[in-house]
Parts: sequence; C-alpha cells; structure tokens
Amino acid sequence: MRYVVDRMTLADIPRVVEIERLAYSTPWPPSAYRKELQDNPLAHYIVLRDSELRLPAPEPPVSSPSRRGFPLSLLPSRPNPSASATLSAIIGFAGLWLMVDEAHVTTIALHPRYRGRGLGELMLSSLIQIAYNISARVVTLEVRVSNHVAQNLYRKYGFQEAGVRRRYYSDNNEDALIMWTEPIHSAAYNERYERLRAGLAERLAAQEAQTDSAAHG
Repeated sequence: MRYVVDRMTLADIPRVVEIERLAYSTPWPPSAYRKELQDNPLAHYIVLRDSELRLPAPEPPVSSPSRRGFPLSLLPSRPNPSASATLSAIIGFAGLWLMVDEAHVTTIALHPRYRGRGLGELMLSSLIQIAYNISARVVTLEVRVSNHVAQNLYRKYGFQEAGVRRRYYSDNNEDALIMWTEPIHSAAYNERYERLRAGLAERLAAQEAQTDSAAHG
C-alpha cells in the first residue's frame, strides 16, 4: 500500500510538529511529544507515511524507550527503516490515551494537501484498532462544533454526541462536542467496524490502482 501507518518514534517528532503547524493554529511544542513518547505509558501515537515521498532520514534520537508491539492488521507489516536509510515522508499523525478502560483520542492531524482521500479515516480506523488491541471498552473524543466534516466521519464509525465542553478551544473559545462510541467489543459495533475497515482498504487500493494506471498512461 502507498500509505503506511507506523508507531511514532522520537525521530518522527520534527516532521510531526511541521504537520501540526499546518493543520492547527495552536500546535504542541516538540517537548510535549517527547514527553508523551518517553514518559506516558498510557499514550499511543501513530504516524502516516506516503511511501512515494522520500526525504533524507533525520538524525537518530538519543534513545527511544521500548514499547509493546504495534499490530495493525489493516496494514502490511514492514521492518523499521534505519537512520541511515531514506524515510518515507510523514503526512499525518494521530494519538490516544488509555484512561482506565476508555480510549481518548487526543489528536488527528493530516497535511492539508492530502485531505479528501480517506486518510483521516485511515488514521481514525487505526486508532480504533489500537483501542481493541489495548482492551479499551469505548472510544471518546472532542471535536469542534463547527467541524461538520469530522463529525460526519465520527458518526460513520458509531460515535454519538454525549455533551458539550464550553469554550474548549483556546484559539477562538469555540465549544467542543463530546462524542463516544458504544462498547467496541459488542457484536454490533465490531460488525460495523470490520465492514468499514474492509471498505476503506478496498477504496484506498482502488485509488492507488487508479493513480498507477494514470502514471503509466
């Protein structure tokens, strides 16, 4: 597949910060991501790479703590690239925290140039897969009341409105909708998720085949 989801590492942070600055008006500083990766065992972060974009590899980080394996059955497995090799460019990232038995989505950010291709959905689907892997019971998030595109995607994956956080966003004091899934291990939700995941994989594969066909005339 052209688009590959990997576990975020310390080496990814400079590019992650670049993406967040393009996507949001109030990005986190690099130190916040280092702290998340090094000191927060409840945090799970991923990056999305476009394998057709290749950039020089960043300098290797000082050290990266070992984390549990990161199975994402939607995506093909591949070895981690070495620091001396070229790295596929990061075009998005996302993360969640496990709070007791709740997977709380903390962020989903995508390079503006890649919007409208189903890649935000790919990251959301990957986060839900992580929630399954870490035995979360439900998934929850906040979303701007004005962000109807994101709200529609979340509703597609079974999120429902459960309240409002007033003046939640510091840049403009906009309210946030609180959204929750039903228990993800229920038969009904699992059937919905598997159906959506399969459909997304087919759609991304079809897009890739169409792109390859156009490139080869």
